Parts: sequence; structure tokens; C-alpha cells
Amino acid sequence: MLRLLAATPRPAFARTSIRISPRTPHGLGFRSGFAMVAAANPSDVTGTWERVTTGPAPYEVYSKPIEKSPQDDREYRVIRLDNGLQAMLVHDAKADKAAASLDVAVGHLYDPDDMPGLAHFCEHLLFMGTEQYPKENEYSEYLAKNNGSSNAYTGTSNTNYYFNVSTAALPGALSRFAAFFHSPLFAPSCTVRELNAVDSEHKKNHQSDMWRIFQVNKHLSKEGHPWRKFGSGNKESLSQVGRELKAKGGLQNGNGTTNGHANGNGNGAMKSADGSLAPTPNDSRSTSPAPSVSSANSELEGDGGIVGRETRRRLVEWWSKEYCVGRMRLCVVGKESLDELSELTASLFSPILNRGREPLHMIEDHPFGPNEMGTLVSVQTIMSFHALEVSFPLPYLPPMWRRKPANFLAHFLGHEGPGSLHSYLKQKGWVTGLSAGPQNLARGFATFKVTLYMTPQGFENYETLIHSVFKYISMLRSSSFPAWYQRERSLISATRFRFAEKRRPDDYAVWVAEHMSWPVPRDLILSAPQLVQEWDESDPVNGGEREMRAMLDTLTVERSRTVLMAKAEEFERVRGKDLQWETEPWYGTPYRVERLSEEFVKKANAPNDLKELFLPGPNEFIPTNLNVDKKEVDQPAKRPFLIRETPLSTLWHKKDDQFWVPKAQVVMDIRSPVPNSSARAFVMTRLYADLVTDSLTEFAYDADLAGLSYNFGGHALGLYVTLSGYNDKLHVLAKDVLERARALQVNAERLEVMKDQAKRDYENFFLNQPYRLSDHYARYLLAERDWTVSELLEEVSSVTPEELQQHIASVYSKVHIQMLVVGNMYKDEASRLAQMAEGIIHASPIPALEVVERSLVLPSGSNFVWETPVPNKNEPNSSLTYYMNMGKNTEPRLRATSALLAHILSEPAFNVLRTREQLGYIVAASQWTLTGGGQTGVRVVVQSERGPAYLEQRVEAFLREMDEKLQTMPAEEFQEHKAALQKRWREAPKNLSEEVNRYWGHIEHGYLDFHRRDNDADLLENITKDEVLALFRSHADPSSSARSKLSVHVKSQKPRPAKISVAAMEAFAKKVAERGYSVDEQAWKDALTAEGEAPLDKFANYWRDTLLAQASTVPPQVAQELTTVVPELLKQYPAADDGKEVVIEGATLVADPKAFRASLEASERPRPLVEWGDLPTSKF
Repeated sequence: MLRLLAATPRPAFARTSIRISPRTPHGLGFRSGFAMVAAANPSDVTGTWERVTTGPAPYEVYSKPIEKSPQDDREYRVIRLDNGLQAMLVHDAKADKAAASLDVAVGHLYDPDDMPGLAHFCEHLLFMGTEQYPKENEYSEYLAKNNGSSNAYTGTSNTNYYFNVSTAALPGALSRFAAFFHSPLFAPSCTVRELNAVDSEHKKNHQSDMWRIFQVNKHLSKEGHPWRKFGSGNKESLSQVGRELKAKGGLQNGNGTTNGHANGNGNGAMKSADGSLAPTPNDSRSTSPAPSVSSANSELEGDGGIVGRETRRRLVEWWSKEYCVGRMRLCVVGKESLDELSELTASLFSPILNRGREPLHMIEDHPFGPNEMGTLVSVQTIMSFHALEVSFPLPYLPPMWRRKPANFLAHFLGHEGPGSLHSYLKQKGWVTGLSAGPQNLARGFATFKVTLYMTPQGFENYETLIHSVFKYISMLRSSSFPAWYQRERSLISATRFRFAEKRRPDDYAVWVAEHMSWPVPRDLILSAPQLVQEWDESDPVNGGEREMRAMLDTLTVERSRTVLMAKAEEFERVRGKDLQWETEPWYGTPYRVERLSEEFVKKANAPNDLKELFLPGPNEFIPTNLNVDKKEVDQPAKRPFLIRETPLSTLWHKKDDQFWVPKAQVVMDIRSPVPNSSARAFVMTRLYADLVTDSLTEFAYDADLAGLSYNFGGHALGLYVTLSGYNDKLHVLAKDVLERARALQVNAERLEVMKDQAKRDYENFFLNQPYRLSDHYARYLLAERDWTVSELLEEVSSVTPEELQQHIASVYSKVHIQMLVVGNMYKDEASRLAQMAEGIIHASPIPALEVVERSLVLPSGSNFVWETPVPNKNEPNSSLTYYMNMGKNTEPRLRATSALLAHILSEPAFNVLRTREQLGYIVAASQWTLTGGGQTGVRVVVQSERGPAYLEQRVEAFLREMDEKLQTMPAEEFQEHKAALQKRWREAPKNLSEEVNRYWGHIEHGYLDFHRRDNDADLLENITKDEVLALFRSHADPSSSARSKLSVHVKSQKPRPAKISVAAMEAFAKKVAERGYSVDEQAWKDALTAEGEAPLDKFANYWRDTLLAQASTVPPQVAQELTTVVPELLKQYPAADDGKEVVIEGATLVADPKAFRASLEASERPRPLVEWGDLPTSKF
């Protein structure tokens, strides 16, 4: 995938269960002095390298210990191989999952000028087999069988490859992984399919505002600057050179001739510059089951003919030059000792060649020049939102790692407390959000952005908003900054660094590998990106403030570029109909560029005259008590304990016994029958939650900066409050959030802002990617109480302040509070929190399980299809969500067996439907648990330019083939699948958030089955292949008479181009030759059949030009007569991909979704599956 750097619209609404996400730190943090002293210069702390020659391959070890958090129990070592590769090795004795990430310091800015997207294409094709492991899905199959997965992304200046796997399988995974970088096959037979994958990925993003605006910003750069490049690439950009050379007669034909002259290497396979890239020894893949049109086509000539071979030749040439080991940084996380990891890394990665390339090439010329700065760029969006982004060019930021001046400025410009730019503009009713901060665009240059999310009224006053940004900057310039500002941020970041919790190992490996390219001493790789030194007040030159002031002085209107984003009709409403627009070439995004007028610039340079703007005061939420009462235990408890139960609330609690951080997480689920009683009630609940969040912005911002956050929202069961962070002052935040929520008085003006935002979120839902729509509709059709987005949209505009106020009172009239507290809080502290919540909410109680979620159950022997159009008429993709119900999720053996079946299906589904059949970029098969957790099944989702009915045919062909695969699966392979799933279920949580999420699902659904993962893992031991096969045949096989299946077809409204079959083209070429024309068979096949069936217009254009070229020897009327035979040939030899809709036989079409839902029975009401007996006797 391609990684994106762009401002994004505000996220759309969500209607999901409560989930606690691991906290993402604000920015990069600041360094403090307690036990963390950084050297003044890297050279002062440069360690020595000690050579080791005892293992299978020599290497050097960096001698200084790696600076890490005192909380971090992992061991670290940096080694350097003889070929120049640097690797950070991480020994984690407690790990149950290993990982690795290799970062190559080459991204899409390093694409050849004539082949945009080549780095991205390399990332795709690199995975298609190696000399040591030629089978194309060997890597993914190995990982899948060992509880692992992999991915990669292409950035502007780097490409990162990474995986995770069970600890015992790390050596095998690393062996397969390392081979990609010293002996990849770039399998010729995969060329067309991976070109299609890149093309599909681009088309997936074509209607995404993030990608469109990102490319407009790149397009409007200095002429000739690398930043202008089209990094995603598509089939056109990657094949253009080959097509042009072919047209000039400069490419080798498949018969080994060039322009009729003999040529060696007639098979068209290329070798790399170093000779290590051998041609594929044989076709690296097996034939697709019941081959589809796309798979049959790609198998016809998988290398893409002479054009595809030229693209691959250029790729090999580029890889052989750019993928130099000196540009690679590796991180490996494993359970092995550091010595073992060192030897493993040295032996596997030493074969990678050092090609003598510059290790970290810098592009120091900024893409913003005099012509780009001082401009206003207007961009038309697809989705409905208003945004304004003011950006300033900055130099590359990592060299400023000590004091991070850009982050210091971001602290003020992005602040949301009293006196802030956000607070001022919000009070005016002009913005709903604001963000500010630096961003490294590439290795060599950066930018500073201030992004405003505007209301319609704010958009009308966009010029005043821009001036307000510069007034705040002017205020900063005229202000004095006491050193305590930097000291405060230093303390916050040092605390965060000290008590950082572990992440998923692959996430961590990626982060480390990326930051190994920073210009810092090797012992500071972990700490330098996260910490900052305080200012040295005794040194006015190099103490830190001067560096910050110099950067602040560059934030001027003359050096800025402002991007204004809105839908076309909004520009017309505010700026009139006479605007002239240009079009960005790759995405077709309309934009216009204007230079800022002298009057506008003069006004922006005026001193600040807004008294509402002032600097923030000290942060009262910085924790002071960071004590952790650490009591070692043999094994951490696997569940929370019920410690308090009243008519109004139920409290579950677990004192931290494994992470030992001064943090806690709290979930309060305030259940009421009112919030989701109707679509209108659901909308009002959402508006109420938005108003509460809106009212808390100024108060809660400092808490957020200090590492204490909250969330308040509505969901299907009522309201929820989540709090997470340092427990020292968590009760202070909890009290204020609850009091503000309970006493909220609806402000009519703010309600209008929230209504407009909700309306836009609902409208934008319909512009989501098709697969998100089909998944949403499938869940809607199978939920007992849910609402369509159209129903919600109908209600928003008419909600009044008075009605909403009454609704709030009704919500709190009768409730039950489910609470979970996990972390550094004792029982009595958790109980006091529950008592406080009861006192503030002050409601009449209802039984704990009166308000529950349930799903709808498909009847046995059913085959339902619901079809709906993709609302965005310019979206070329359709989507299929294909769901097969397995049964009750409360039956342990069925639950475990269905999970194992889903696990077995997952990798082959991706390999067949995406990799082989090339249906589209989005393909997945996974277990699906329905609303309420009572029913489970298997869901397959495919997004494609092909119609959803055709996709359903391909899914069913895949399922039929899987019967044989299951039947013939060797016992060893079946055991590998079981072991992988067992390891996944037995994985320990990596941090508090993961632990809370595991517990909360059982509390939320009401089953209280906290030991389910371990019990199911044990149960897998005696589940047989026959049981899995029997479940597949009864519940998944399309021929089963007992199967319960629902598919949702979201169909593109954009017509697909007509196609002509290869047989029809061959018949036409024969007729052309019979009528006296000279026919170059190889030429027309290269032009038209590289991908099998050809677009009819491409076929027509080719033969029109060919016949016209021979008009002097064959009468023109003969050509006209030949055109009349084409319709008959199309009938005689129809194209399988003719754009016509496929009929799904034997399915029941859902005509009325409401009536369909009403016809289904609801799942059983949830009930506790285990009586834990924590309290003596339950009284309620």
C-alpha cells in the first residue's frame, strides 16, 4: 500500500460497541532531567563498534547501552553487518509474538521521472517469490500457519516491510523475509496481476478527498521537483514507457526478435544488475479453481507481453540500483537472546548487496518556491466538509531532535484552552476543530500546518479566519516565553516516556526501523524522537529559545500557502459562479490558484488586536503522584472481579498486576431504553453527546496534554463514558465530565453547529468506499434494533433545543450503570468513583440486563441477496459482503470450530480472489460476530470493478474448491492451523487498553465469559478435521440445503467498458487476412491480449489505424465491410467480462429491508454463562 501524508476531514460518525484504543501520544514529547541526560552533541556520545566473528557471519556491536525507559524490561542491541546493514535487536523474554521491520530509505520520490509508481509497484511485486522460496504465497502461508501476518507501505522517502509471527517461528519467517532483499524473483508471471493490484489500489482511492487533495498539493509544487510525482502509480503510468517504446519498434517480441532481428534471452525474463535475479524457474502459482475471466486472462500471458516485460525490466533495473543495503535499517523483536538474534540476523541478511549508493539521500530543496508561496489554493471536494489549511515550509526536522522547536510552536497554535485560537474561533461559531503541527514531508524538507475545520458560517468568513491565524502568530512573536513552558512540556514527555506501555511487536518494530534513520547517536534511537531537553537559560545563543524564535519568524503570510477545501456548490454559494477551475491530471480534482493581494498580505502582517488571544497558563493536570504499588504475582489474574453491586450500578474491578504503570482505564456504560428507542432518539442522543464534548473542550484539553483523556458518546445501549491515563487526577476529570453532562443546558447556537456536523457526517457516509457500505448494510440487516443512515439523516434538521432538553431528561430518568475499572486503582478508590457516578447521575434504577443488544438469525436453508446502488455515481467499484451464519456463539465447540474454519479460509481467500483472480484490492475472509455477541459466522468481502453478482459467483467457486482443500489437507497442516489459532487466543495483552478491551466485551454483551480465550484454545486440542469439514459442508458450502447465507450487493452506477473476447479477436484477425490485408499476428496480440479480453474501443482503434495504414493497397470499402462483422463475432464469441449483470440463481432477493428484518427471529437474550460468585449474595 502507499502511505499518505495529508490533512484529513473529520472522521464520520460511528455506531459501534465501546472500544478503548491505545493512546497515541501528542506529538513527539519533550525531555526532562530526571535520570535522562542527553549529550550536547552526537559526537560526544558516539560509541565504539566491537567486532564479533564467532558466529556464521561476522558483525559489529555498538558498545554503548541503548537509552530506554526504566519501565522497559526488554533488552536492546544495535549491530552492523559487514555489508553495512544496521539492525536494532530487541530481546523480549515475555514475548508471545515476534516481529521484524525492514525500512528502505527509498520511496516514491525516487521513482524514475518517466515511470510514476515504480517504488510502489516494487513493494507489490517483491513479495512474489524468491530463489530460496519460489512459491509466490510461501511467505503469507507460512505466517498464517504460525499466527502471523505481514504488510508493507511505500512512503515519500522510505518503503517499509514488516511482519509478526509466533515466537517459535521467527527464524523461518526471517529467512523468507530476508530473501526478498537479496534474491527476489519479481516473478514474470505475476507482473500483470500486481500491475492490476496497484491499479485497483489507486482506483480505490480515486474518490477519496485525502488522496485527491494530497496530489493537488504535490501537483502545485516547483516545476521538476520530485514532490510533484504521482507516487501511487497506476497501470497507465507504469506501462506508458513500454507502450511508447513498442510503438517505436524498440521492444523485444515474445519470439525473441526486435524489429525482426534475432535477440538473445527470448523468454523475456530479465536478470538484475548483480545477476542474482533469476527468471522464474516455473510458473510460481497453481491454476485458479474454476478459473474466472480475470484469472484465465492473466494466466494467458501473466508477464504482460512485451510492454509488461519492459515494465518488469525497468523495475529490476531500478531495484538493482536503489535497493542498496546501506539504505536499509532493520528491527527484529524476538524471544531469543541478543546473541542468538545477532547471529540469526547476520547469517540471513549478510547476502544483501551493498551497491555503494548514498545511504540517506537528502532532498533539501523545498517544493515551495516563490511561485508557490503567498497563494490561496481552492480545491473542490467529494465529501461535504469545509476545511482550511495554512502551511509553511520548514527544513528537515530530525536534526533538531534535542529541543524540537516546531513542536513547541504547535503546542500554542494547536491549543484548545482559554485564550487559544481554537477557543476564539469556536466562540464565533466558525470552527468545529483545529489542529496544528509540523510534518516531515520527505527526508530533507518539512512543513508546518494549521488546519481549521469550519462551519458553513466559518467558510463564508474564510479570509477572516486566515487573518486570525496570523494574528495569533503575531501575538506569539510579541510574547515572552518563560522557560517553564518548555520545562512543563519536558516533564510531560519524560513522564510519558518513563511509563510507556508496550505496543504490538510489529507496530513497535516499524517505529524503531523508521527512526533508525534519524541523525542521532545509536544509543538514543529510542529516546531522541520522544524526548526534548529543556532550554538552557544560561546560553542565549544555543540554549533553545533562539532556535524556536528563528522558526517562528518564518511563519509569515508571504511564506505561506493556504488550501481552502469545500464542495463545488459551496464555492459557488460563497464565491460566485464565475470562478475558473483547472484539473489535477491523475485524480481529476478541480482546483484554482490565486496570489494573495497586497491588501490581504498587509492585513495579515498587522499586529494582533484581538484581546481574546493570550498564552495558556500552567497545566494543572500534570500528575504529581506516580507511585505504583507493585506486588509480584505468579500469574496475572485473567479476569476482573465484581466488587460492588447496587440497584443502580454494577462495578467490575481489576488492580493492575502486570504492567505496573501509574495509569487506569475506566468504562461507564449508562444503559437506558430511551437513547435508541427510535431513529430520532438515536440522533438526539448523538447530538447530546456532541454538545457535552463541545462544552468540555477548554477544560479537558490540558488533561489530554498531560496524559489523561476521556470520551463521551452515545451507542445502541445508551451512553458511555471512558477515561484513561494517569490515575492521580483521573477522579477530577471524571467528576467534571459527569457533572457537565448531567447539568447540560442546550445552547441553541451550538446545537445548530452540532446538527450541521451530524448532517454532513451522515451525508458523507454514502460517499464511503463501497466495501464499507456493504459491511454496514449487512450488519444493519442482521441487527434487532438499528437504523439506516437515511432514517437518521431525515431526523437531524428538525431537532429543537426544547425537544433535546426533554430527551436528555428522559435518558436519565431510568438507567443502569455498568462499570469497569482496570489499572493502578484499589477497590476502595474504584468504589468511590462508582458512588460519585451514582450521586451525579441521580436516576431511578432498572435491571442490569433490561437493555441489551440482539442480532437477527437467518433461517436454516436460506439464501438471501440484497442489492443497492453505490450512491457516488463516479465510484467505479462495487462491493460484495457475503455472510454465512454458523450458529450460536455461546456454544463452545461450535464457536471454536467456526473460528478455526474462518482461520483456514482466510489466507486462501486472499490468495485466490485477490492475488490470482485479481478481483480487486480489497479482499478478506474472517469470522464475524453479530450484534450482541450471540451469533457468529464467516464473512467474505470483495471490492472490485466487477459487478457484485459476478463476485458472488467467484466467492462460491472458491468455496466449492475449498471442500477439496479441506478434505485433502494433510494432518500436519491442519495441526498448524490449530496451533496458530491457539497461540492467538493465548496471547497476553500488551497494555492496559488491550486488557480492558478483552474484559469489556464480555461485560457489555452480558455473558461474563472472561476465560473464553483460554477455554477455546484448550478445546481446539480435540477438534478434528472431520468436524471442520462437516461444519463447512453444512454451513458454508453453496450446495448445502441447510446453509444460512446473506449477501449484500453494493453496485456501481458507473458503466463498465464493453469487452471483446480473445476468440472474437482471433476470428476478426483471420477475416482481415482473408480480405487481403497484411496482418502482424504478434503485433496485434501484444497490443490487445496482454490481459486477455480487450476493451472494445481499444480493439476498434487498433484495427482502424492498422487498416487505414494499408488503404493504398486495399480498397477502403473492404475496411468498412469488415467493421460490419464485429457485432456478429461478439455474439458468436461473447466476452465473459462483457459488463452485463450476472444472474444469481436460487437466491431470494430482499425487496424491503424492513420487512426482511421483521421476518427474522431475534437471537436469545444474553445471560451470564459463568457465575463467578465474587459477592456473597447478589441482591438485585
